[in-house]
Amino acid sequence: MSKETLFQVLRHEKTDIVPWVPFVGVHAGKLIGYDAEEMLSDGNKLVEGLLEANKLYAPDGLPVLFDLQVEAEILGCELAWAKESPPSVKTHILSENLDIPDKIPQKNDGRLPMILDVMLKIKNQIGEKVALYGLICGPFTLASHLRGNDIFMDMYDDEEYVMNLLDYCVKVSKQMCEYYIEAGMDIIAVVDPLVSQISPDSFEQFLLKPFKEIFDYVRSKNIFSSFFVCGNATRNIEFMCHTNPDCIAVDENVSMLAAKKITDQYNVVLSGNIPLTTIMLHGNQQDNMKYVIDLLDNLTHENLIISPGCDMPFHIPFENVIAAQQAVRETDVVREMIKNYQSIGLDSIEIIIPDYENLKKPFIEVFTLDSDTCAACTYMMDAANVAKSQFGDKIDVIEYKYTIKENIARCIKMGVSNLPSIYINGKLEYSSIIPNKEELNGKINAAIKSLKVL
Repeated sequence: MSKETLFQVLRHEKTDIVPWVPFVGVHAGKLIGYDAEEMLSDGNKLVEGLLEANKLYAPDGLPVLFDLQVEAEILGCELAWAKESPPSVKTHILSENLDIPDKIPQKNDGRLPMILDVMLKIKNQIGEKVALYGLICGPFTLASHLRGNDIFMDMYDDEEYVMNLLDYCVKVSKQMCEYYIEAGMDIIAVVDPLVSQISPDSFEQFLLKPFKEIFDYVRSKNIFSSFFVCGNATRNIEFMCHTNPDCIAVDENVSMLAAKKITDQYNVVLSGNIPLTTIMLHGNQQDNMKYVIDLLDNLTHENLIISPGCDMPFHIPFENVIAAQQAVRETDVVREMIKNYQSIGLDSIEIIIPDYENLKKPFIEVFTLDSDTCAACTYMMDAANVAKSQFGDKIDVIEYKYTIKENIARCIKMGVSNLPSIYINGKLEYSSIIPNKEELNGKINAAIKSLKVL
């Protein structure tokens, strides 16, 4: 392992090997017997988990904390804690009162004292060899944490308010960057899952300036940066490049081959994108090796980092991560090992598809990675839940989490290509675009009328 290899790639220099960055979050707790809440609230346990992950996975780079709720918690949002995933935002301080706060996080706020202490300790213990990532919640996802799903309506009804809220969130983000840089972080990753849920026009109008301001600020501190987006960010990759990050990180919803054609044009490093569930969680060692080898064989190695698509699920078998690491480190040997391997796959699981033609009421199916762990999925599911609270027994709503094998098979059978997505009566209505309330209600009303006609 060598952080210098990672630095060379981020400086756009040629290297003999491709760097390996496992996005170990609460999974580090699984390695040593701690649940997610323990890991994210106890500094000693977090340090212990990170050291174990470093020992097992021999990374070139490692995130210290993968929790996009830290800033929202400090600013007054309540969190819902879980045992096998980071917390989610339970309440939104701007859901009723629209007055944008002026509070900027201080070092003694919330869990920041613990986080900064962990960063200093990890820097001292492994920082000479491993590049450390400080992850902040990006301004759009933070704005959504504060405002809730109504922010998507605001983008149509009150553009000035959204601009002002994003300006405030940028101030918060820059302050968090400063704290993490002071604590020794080598790379600041701005993680903003909800970027994948808006159109390029909305990105250009609302987000181009805020993100550019953050990345320019990080660069002024002589620190590397990464723009991290979960979900199908394909349509926004080029605009993301325009914000001038050193790296863009994407998940399995994005074709690495297509994305790299764009990022290479702008001389931006691309990081990704081993699938979290189908390969890392539910696959075996050979599946992980094969996926990494295929990435390396199909992509040019300049401006490339191999990593999981996002924060690694709690229960990923550690041997699968080691297998991925081995494929990066010993590519020729592993290629020979798996040259005749054929994956069994999950499409053999028997799935019963509803009889959509004979439904008695509209059936809303929400396909998510996991609404408990994925911010974009959380807000997509929230939109469906709000509709359920309004329409009551007139509609049925269900969530299919991609972390469950049967739901992966359902996605395959129904041709679900992007997460999160909403289907109404078996028809795709929203793919990686979170609907505003009025629009979704209109489609549900149309579905109710259609069933009455039938």
